[in-house]
Amino acid sequence: MDYILDLSILLVFAKTLEWLFEKKEIHPIIAHILTGMVLGPFFLNVVVPSEPLKVLSEFGLLMMMLYMGLTSNFSSIAFNKSKAILVAALGVVFSFILGFLTVYIFGKGLAAAIFVGATLGNTAIEVTSGVLLKARVRKELSSILMGAAFADDIMAVYLIGIITAMTKGELAFSPLVILTIKIVLFVTVVLLISEYIFKRSSRFYSILKNLNIFFTFTIVLTFFLAIIAERVGLHQIIGAYLAGLTISRLRERRDPLVLSKIKLNELIGDLQVVLTEFFIPLFFIYVGLMFNPSLDELSIALIVLLYLAAVIGKFLGCGLGMKLFKFDWKSAALVGIGMGGRGSLELAILKFGIEEGLIDQSLFAAVVIVSMLTAVTTPQFFRLYLRHLREE
Repeated sequence: MDYILDLSILLVFAKTLEWLFEKKEIHPIIAHILTGMVLGPFFLNVVVPSEPLKVLSEFGLLMMMLYMGLTSNFSSIAFNKSKAILVAALGVVFSFILGFLTVYIFGKGLAAAIFVGATLGNTAIEVTSGVLLKARVRKELSSILMGAAFADDIMAVYLIGIITAMTKGELAFSPLVILTIKIVLFVTVVLLISEYIFKRSSRFYSILKNLNIFFTFTIVLTFFLAIIAERVGLHQIIGAYLAGLTISRLRERRDPLVLSKIKLNELIGDLQVVLTEFFIPLFFIYVGLMFNPSLDELSIALIVLLYLAAVIGKFLGCGLGMKLFKFDWKSAALVGIGMGGRGSLELAILKFGIEEGLIDQSLFAAVVIVSMLTAVTTPQFFRLYLRHLREE
């Protein structure tokens, strides 16, 4: 029962740190990871990674992906679909190339370079939404930013599938084509089913009316899709994310009584407390506990170059995407800066990578630090640039 004491120590420390960081408007993810780093083997060695903590962190990861799906707005890219997809795609491509080249030049090997490139390709939708929440940006730009961050998540789903194949030694052309078909079919079928069940079906009202039944249905669907995703050769978190994303389509129902939206908001509200205060922090704390490089393994040059690759890759790629649609340089730069944050999904991919032996501790530590840096600096850069534009 030692893990109960470990849990208590970790959560008290994490929440205290989170409260202190909140006053400085620093993302809570930073507090959670630092908790694991400070109390774990890297620094004080008060708590060590254990099987019970690992199980809880894995459950927390599934719940985090469910929550990310629930809070995503599937229709957010409807008005600027082509713009958001192109901006997202170019941001992923540029970040991937720069991240890949950085790791490869440092002699970490092809598999590690592909893995880190894929990891840096994604934008954290929670950082983007947090940036927009506290800044007044015109509707078209905020729509493109959120839509591009959403499209990034879908692309990340594909990249996770590729990474899963890498761990099984299946990264040849034929298995890769089969994997791509499976991913497309799985995502398409789930989204098509969601169109008829969550968006249109009147029979779903019987589940919606009772929040307890709706809550249970959501958890069961999450586990069910996670298992199916794993059976078709993908990662469980893909199924969990899609479960949340499909249920989030209740927002799109034509419902005169607005019951669907009310019940969805109640579900998210009930889940938010237990997930954001317990399970999700545990995942990030466990990532911090896994952070244990020796000091000679920490390369400042690698961290700096990966940070520049992450930020510049998004700035150039997303900015270019905006310019292709004839936006001015100021709007292009604003979107390029806003897409620079990394967070939840990147850390989920990282945890998977180190457990499967795709990366070593030095790379794991470097990308964890880079993710935290982008989560801290992106909102600051965005606000400073926005203020500069308004003063002109």
